[in-house]
Amino acid sequence: MRRAAVSLVGGTAVFVSLVAPAGRDPVPAADSAPAFPSVNYAVAVDESASLTPADLRAEKAAAARIALGDVSSSSHVTVFGFAAAESDDQRAVDPVCPRTPLDAAGRETIGDCVGKLRGREEGEGTGTDFPSAIRQGVHDLTRGSDASEPRVLFLLTDGRMDVADSPKYGDPAHREAEGERQLTEALKDAAAQNVQIWPLGFGADPDQEQLDRIAAGGYRKGCVELPSATPKAHKVSGAKDIGTTLEKIFAAAHCLRHEEGPAPKRPPATLEIGISPLATVGSIVVDKGDPAVEITYADPSGDEVPTSGTYKKSRFELAGGNGAVEALKIVDPLPGTWKVRAEAPEGHRSLPVAVSVLWQGELRGAITMDPPSPQAGEKVTVTMRLQTREGYEIKDPRDYAGLRVRSELTGDGFDPLALDLADDGEGADPGASDGSFTGTATIPRDADGELKVSATLTASGLSADTRSESGEVAPGQLPVRAVLDLRAANAHPGTEVAGNLDVSNTTDVPHTLRLSVADVKDGLLSVEPAEITLGPGESGTRKVTVAVAPAGAFGDRLGDGLRLAGTVTVVDTTDDDRTLVRSPLSVHVTPEPGIGERYWWAFASGAVLIALAAAAVAARRRLRRRRRDPSGLVLRLVSEDGTVLNEHTAGRGNGKQWYEFAVAEAHRSPRIERRAHGPYAVQRRREGGAVLRKQGGSRTPVPPHGQVPLTDTLSLALGEETRTTRRRPQTATAGSGSGSGSGSPTGGAGGGTRGGYDDNPYL
Repeated sequence: MRRAAVSLVGGTAVFVSLVAPAGRDPVPAADSAPAFPSVNYAVAVDESASLTPADLRAEKAAAARIALGDVSSSSHVTVFGFAAAESDDQRAVDPVCPRTPLDAAGRETIGDCVGKLRGREEGEGTGTDFPSAIRQGVHDLTRGSDASEPRVLFLLTDGRMDVADSPKYGDPAHREAEGERQLTEALKDAAAQNVQIWPLGFGADPDQEQLDRIAAGGYRKGCVELPSATPKAHKVSGAKDIGTTLEKIFAAAHCLRHEEGPAPKRPPATLEIGISPLATVGSIVVDKGDPAVEITYADPSGDEVPTSGTYKKSRFELAGGNGAVEALKIVDPLPGTWKVRAEAPEGHRSLPVAVSVLWQGELRGAITMDPPSPQAGEKVTVTMRLQTREGYEIKDPRDYAGLRVRSELTGDGFDPLALDLADDGEGADPGASDGSFTGTATIPRDADGELKVSATLTASGLSADTRSESGEVAPGQLPVRAVLDLRAANAHPGTEVAGNLDVSNTTDVPHTLRLSVADVKDGLLSVEPAEITLGPGESGTRKVTVAVAPAGAFGDRLGDGLRLAGTVTVVDTTDDDRTLVRSPLSVHVTPEPGIGERYWWAFASGAVLIALAAAAVAARRRLRRRRRDPSGLVLRLVSEDGTVLNEHTAGRGNGKQWYEFAVAEAHRSPRIERRAHGPYAVQRRREGGAVLRKQGGSRTPVPPHGQVPLTDTLSLALGEETRTTRRRPQTATAGSGSGSGSGSPTGGAGGGTRGGYDDNPYL
């Protein structure tokens, strides 16, 4: 299956190949290196007299922090101060940091040039010229840059424009109005040049209305169309609030995810911070407070990692190690809990150390439509399961917080249908907050030909992922049908998960079915047999097994457990590779238990006795269920004149021991066919005979040697059972035709033909 993700960056669609990590041996290698777009941004720092020296220091700290928070070494930043030009020999803008690449060397220079920012003295132009600051930012961001890369202007100010003493705004009586006019024009130009503006309010009482206007006037479409990525103004409450506030803004502006760590601690201390399995690039930001504090980092395996170079195929790069704030950028980070250890010499332990993480990741999905080839008017179930970039299921709903799912069904003969996929555990959805979004739709009666269902996942900090599944409208009952019974399971590396595949071939030629596992990394899961050949008219139940790879294939990713999310596919190669089954498969893989865990029973005899008692209770329950088991019941269709038109041997029932069926071709060549959710169902009675349940819920006893009305012209009677049939109701194998009654036109194995998607246990 071809895989692609779409990331909306700066309003432009950028198609990025979905990749697995350049992770840890021996996990299979990624398709390519993780994609992370570079960013062009500028920082405008208000130097006007309306700000106090403390406010200016806070602005300078924020400006330096912006460069440290970026996770792309190919990004660029420009920093300048601004106030107002109030005479011919003054200028409104003070450039301090030219366009600087944020590689390791460039990051180290940012702190030095930011230090050149200073408050304006009387006679130097102490007003606040917003139009000039915005025009300068737009100029710096558009000069020599790629228009497809995000352009972000951070405006650090108290939000109070003052051009009353600026001659360039004309006559003093009209300067305020002219300033407002030019501000409007500057904002329009910023929007036209795709420049986002993120105002950051400093001072005791920043002008929130002015800041909101500036944020709304620039470019409003970030990397994804989500509220969290829309530019807005923020107020900085104080020095301690700079880091958290700025990181949230920075994360939103660049479509990064921001996660705060635990409460700050004074050194020596160890702080823990989690990195999501979705993360492809992350940056652990440590606010040391004091440059003398030394930081070391340990990955979730407990290994101390370097601050530069490659370790276990993760790549590391430290920025700002000599300052009060440092950031460790990690490409392909090991997911889990990281430990940040802070040490400091005597006399440098008074300030607390805080930690947070910024990351960007890839969210994948695997989509299924069941049945793959429905009939017009038939209901289909669509499931979109969330996965990590390695194809693993997502266990923590916080990893996809703010997710938006859009889905639609298209095809020949009808207008597109919007689908509502939900993860709320209601209706067709199997469980709430399990990362599986499910919905249903009815194929329009006018549908004829190709079908396609698609779904798009969008979340801030995660590249958008669109998946689609194609099918076709079946003209009638398919000549070859298959229903897979392979439930979610727990397994250890190197073990197998067993299931059943009920198959039926109503044609007079052999058909070959091909089985495979998709939507999971190659080598982690495999299905056997890979091919099944059905003879003419053959039907039955085949055993299938899904093998889990040995522990070595998972490397460091296995930990205390890992959920694999795959899709088992069955294709009829004889019928133009028609897809018969696309069934979701979830396998929770846990490490092989140690000797102590395996032999715990030797030290817990009491628990064994309890288990035996529970087993006895369960056995009694199974016995009661077996008494209702319809397997082996011989069902006869009897005409009005008493002629037996068809015999059919019932197979195993559903979870409540009902064998569900329908009457096919009732007016020509009537016969009983197994059909999940069919209009009729039978189960055994303890007193003998059976109970017939009709659609609507009515139930009628069927005596062993009597008959009851089934339709207007047909009745149902019970035939004689053989000892072999009663003892072995579920032993259908290839070519055996087991489960077929004599005279059955279909040779219905295990109860005849099954009804498409309705037997799928995942619905």
